[in-house]
Amino acid sequence: MAKSIYTDKEVFIRELLSNASDALEKRRFMIQSGKESVQSAADELFISITTNSKERTITIFDSGIGMNRDEIVDNLGTIAKSGSQAFVKSLEGAPDQTIAESIIGQFGVGFYSSFVVSHHVEVFSRKSGSGKGVRWVSDGTGTYEVSDCDNLDF
Repeated sequence: MAKSIYTDKEVFIRELLSNASDALEKRRFMIQSGKESVQSAADELFISITTNSKERTITIFDSGIGMNRDEIVDNLGTIAKSGSQAFVKSLEGAPDQTIAESIIGQFGVGFYSSFVVSHHVEVFSRKSGSGKGVRWVSDGTGTYEVSDCDNLDF
């Protein structure tokens, strides 16, 4: 599917960074609205990109809102399902809707651009404020595996 939507391989990095940016904006909103507190400087919002040429991997890490198991299945397991779009809709009628202007990805296909350049994608996530993490793995053929992951220390 991804190869029919994306013709330029390089687009995947832009799409994944926009997803990371949206995760930061969602967490920023939770902090500003008092629904989440910042504990320390370690809770700062950031995106990190690392590469490993030997393993031929790219790792994009963000300190955003994260996802729990149900959100992983709902958002990554369903093509064209946008968690960002659902988040923006949940803000309709809220006193401070300015975050809606900052959310980029609302079409639900950007994440799948990673399969244009990869045969295997792993996502590790932990919902902000939760101790339990989730691992999502797929080879892009339409199936995926989801498992609990306890050692996510971010």
